[in-house]
Amino acid sequence: MNGNPMKSWLDANGGRTYRNYIDGAWTESAGGLTYPVYEAARPSRRIGDFPDSNGEDVNRAVLSAHRAFASWRNTPAPVRAGILNRFADLLESDREELAYRISAEQGKALAESLGEVRRAANEARFSAGEAFRVEGYRMPSEDGQIGVSVIRYPIGVVAAIAPWNFPVVTPVRKIAPALAYGCTVVFKPASATPWSAVRLMELLAEAGLPGGVVNMILGAGGKVGDPLVSHPLVSGISFTGSTALGLRINGIAASRLAKTQLELGGKNAAIVLDDGNLAYAAEQIVQAAFACSGQRCTAISRVIALKDIAARLTDYIMERMREIRVGPAWKDGVTMGPLIDRRHFESVMRYIETGKREGAVLACGGDRLAIESEDGDEAGYYVAPTLFTGVTGQMTIAREEIFGPVLSVLEVDDWQEAVDTANGTDYGLAASVFTNRPDVALAMTELLECGMVHLNHGTASQAHVPFGGVKKSGFGPYSIGHTNQEFFTNMKAVYAKSEHLR
Repeated sequence: MNGNPMKSWLDANGGRTYRNYIDGAWTESAGGLTYPVYEAARPSRRIGDFPDSNGEDVNRAVLSAHRAFASWRNTPAPVRAGILNRFADLLESDREELAYRISAEQGKALAESLGEVRRAANEARFSAGEAFRVEGYRMPSEDGQIGVSVIRYPIGVVAAIAPWNFPVVTPVRKIAPALAYGCTVVFKPASATPWSAVRLMELLAEAGLPGGVVNMILGAGGKVGDPLVSHPLVSGISFTGSTALGLRINGIAASRLAKTQLELGGKNAAIVLDDGNLAYAAEQIVQAAFACSGQRCTAISRVIALKDIAARLTDYIMERMREIRVGPAWKDGVTMGPLIDRRHFESVMRYIETGKREGAVLACGGDRLAIESEDGDEAGYYVAPTLFTGVTGQMTIAREEIFGPVLSVLEVDDWQEAVDTANGTDYGLAASVFTNRPDVALAMTELLECGMVHLNHGTASQAHVPFGGVKKSGFGPYSIGHTNQEFFTNMKAVYAKSEHLR
């Protein structure tokens, strides 16, 4: 084995066969089929083989969760919170192995993977507190002999469908609040990133979670996701992923009146309106644009700047982009990894070619980086940090989600035009505004059509604050914060007469 700890660990632990997790036991898929998963930075290195599950597996998992719901919903809040707090402790103590798994299957820099695990632990701890914050209230009554109150109760079995870009924090973001509010879960991770999900199930079991409360089914969306979303015993679907798939899931769920919580795509803008500290604005923009190789829904993909400061801002942005170090996660100093796989690489490259064809100016990047992999392994799909200038609001790269390390600069005459330009897409997730004028900042927070506005910093969220979007960026109650109660619980009005019937 080589001397690098992460590579040594991966070489020693790759190539195993894994199973689904149903009713507290590791179980082969009904069809007996598996599929391979490979490392992002070394696409010829097999991480392992995972179940290629089907509808029969889904039904077994849902029935297990349905049976477990009868007891879990009545488990006292301190017990539920205790399990979640132990789970958070285990996430932190296991952070190195989890980070290795994230970086291997997803490709992000090791520092980013470690940060993802820390964030997951923080969100699990917040959710533990939510077990004590299930809110009801008493209301005035029209009749003095009848008391009126409103209570909340868990909805039942929840389908938690997670994406590949954050294979630890996003599942925790769905599973932890579900458990806090008394729901049970069938978890479907992305088929590209099942290795981290397996470890999450192991840690939940170690934390003391009873069998059947959380079940995990691995496999392709068509074979697993569709029967899970349409299953009559699934009361709610929490989904993070593409807008196209979210719309499809919402249609299936709506046909049987199941609840949905959808975190979808984004085309987030950084609006720069003052030249007081362009270097700082550029630093914040570059961090938000190229973290996770741009493969995150809150990535900044558009810079909207006043014309008289756009050129100077662009120079600062390019200066910060030159500091990005691209390579495999285990290499010292690496700040940006490869794209997850060849298919996604080809999608990002098509957008880059479209930008050039439609007249945008390629200021830097735009090509695949030839980063050699050690030991003769196939190299991952690395894309140079890419910047376009001369972009207009009608261009494809200014309107569609690229989900890669591609940033566009658009110029406007004033802040009112900046608002119109920022709102000129189908998405409405997040925006950053850089200004020293309080009146403009206030106007921006009111006029921008998005779920989250960040004033004078990048699009970083916090572990207790509601997270979500509008338009085609989201639907249903926001996640992360206390707004989760609106999704994971239902409301019931109770009328109680003060004397017994005779």
